[in-house]
Amino acid sequence: MPFHINRRDALRQSGIGLGAIALGNLLQGDANAGSPATGFTGNVPTHFPPTAKRVIHLFMNGGPSQVDSFDHKPALEQFDGKTAGLDELKTERPTGNVMRSPFAFQKYGERGLPVSELFQRTAAHADDLCVIHSMYADVPNHEPSLLLMNCGEARLIRPALGSWVTYGLGSANENLPAFVAMCPGGYPIKESQNWQNGFLPGKYQGTHVDPRHASVERLVENIRGRSVAPADQREQLDLLMKWNQAHALERADSPRLESRIESFELAYRMQSEASEAFDVSRESKETLDLYGEGEFARGALIARRLVERDVRFVQLYTGAGQPWDSHDDIHIAHRRVAGQVDQAIAALLSDLKRTGLLEDTLVIWGGEFGRTPVVELPKEGANQGKMNGRDHNHYGFTMWMAGGGVAAGTTVGSTDELGFKAVENRVHVHDLHATVLRLLGYDHQRLTYPYAGRDFRLTDVHGRIIEEMIA
Repeated sequence: MPFHINRRDALRQSGIGLGAIALGNLLQGDANAGSPATGFTGNVPTHFPPTAKRVIHLFMNGGPSQVDSFDHKPALEQFDGKTAGLDELKTERPTGNVMRSPFAFQKYGERGLPVSELFQRTAAHADDLCVIHSMYADVPNHEPSLLLMNCGEARLIRPALGSWVTYGLGSANENLPAFVAMCPGGYPIKESQNWQNGFLPGKYQGTHVDPRHASVERLVENIRGRSVAPADQREQLDLLMKWNQAHALERADSPRLESRIESFELAYRMQSEASEAFDVSRESKETLDLYGEGEFARGALIARRLVERDVRFVQLYTGAGQPWDSHDDIHIAHRRVAGQVDQAIAALLSDLKRTGLLEDTLVIWGGEFGRTPVVELPKEGANQGKMNGRDHNHYGFTMWMAGGGVAAGTTVGSTDELGFKAVENRVHVHDLHATVLRLLGYDHQRLTYPYAGRDFRLTDVHGRIIEEMIA
C-alpha cells in the first residue's frame, strides 16, 4: 500500500487542534514530527535498509560538456570539422560539424576511467565514482530541464528532490534546516523554484544561503539578535507562541500557519548552532588550504560541515545564472569554471572519506543536461558570431555519484560514438531520482503524498531503479 499518512491527516481525523499540537511538539523539540514515516514515535522507518542518510548535490548549472569532462570520445578527433550525420537530433540552436575537444584526457584509477584535464583533481577519486554516461532529459532548454532535475517535473509546481528526502526521512537536527540550497552570488535560473516544497508543507522547502559571504552574520541574515538578549528573546517568543496557539486553535487545518509557527522556532534555535555550523574559520589551515579559495570552495566546506551535523540534503550550485553555458569560447569558459570547482570537489570527497561520512553520504555531480559534440553555428545576439562553442544537449550527458552505497569505480551506460545521444542502458532523470530514493531506503512508488485527489510522488508515473548503480 502507498505510504503517505501524515501528521495533519492524523490530527484532522482525531479532532485535535493542529496548531496546539504543532506548538507543543516544537516546544518539546520533536525534530522528526511531520515526516510521513514518523508516526508519533520519533523513529523513521524506511521501505528498505538505507545505505545513505544524507545527500550533497553538486549542481553544475548551465550544462557542462560531457565530451570535455568525463565522456571521452576519440572519434571527435577523427571527425573534427566533418558532418556528424545526426540531423534528426534537434537542439535549441543551429549546429554544424563535429568539434574536437580542446582538452586532454588521461586515464585514472584501477579501471582506467578517462577524465579530462578540467577535472584532474576530482579524477584522483576515480575509484570512488559511479559515472553515468547515459543520462537523458526531455528538452534542450535550461528552465524546464532545471526543474526536471530538481523537482521531477519540467512545467508544473512540484516539490524538489530535497523536499521529498526530508519529507521521507524527517530532520535529524532540530536546530538547522533539513534542506539547504547554496548558490554563490545569487540564484540559478528559475531561482527558488529549484528548492520549492510545492504542495508539501512549508517546512520542507529548502533554505537558501549565499556562500559568497565570509562572515556568518552576512551568510545567514539576522542570525544574531542585535538589540535583545537571548533570554529576553526567548520570553518574547514564548508570548508569541501563546498568541499563535490561540490563533491556530480557530484554524485547525492551516498548513501555512503551521509552517510560519515552526519557522519562528527554527530561526531561534539556529542562532546558536548555525553560527557555528556555517563558520568555516573554525577549520584548520590545512583543511582550508585543501578546499582552496573562492565562493564555491567555501560552499563545499560548509556542505561538509552541514552533513556532519546531520542536515539531510545540501545542494551547492556552481554560481548564479548558468556558469557552464558555453555557447562560445568553450576552451576558455569551461576551463575557467572548472578551475573554480575542481579542487573543492576533490577536497570534499577526500574530507568525507577522512571523516567516514562518505559511507552514508551520497554525493551527486552533474548539470541539467550536457552539450553537443558539434559546434554551435553563429547566431545574432546569441554567441557573438563565433564557432567554438557547444549547444545544449539533452539526448545524452554524464553525471556521477559517490558514497552512500553506490557501486564505486564503475560506469553505467554509454552514448554513441560522438557522445551525442545515450544509446546503452539509458538513464532518464526519473530513473536517477528513483535510484537516489532507493539508496536512501525508499521505494519511489510508495513514497507518496495525497494532494488534489491523487497520490503524488517524485517520479510521478515514471522511473526505474538502476541496479548497476547500487553496490
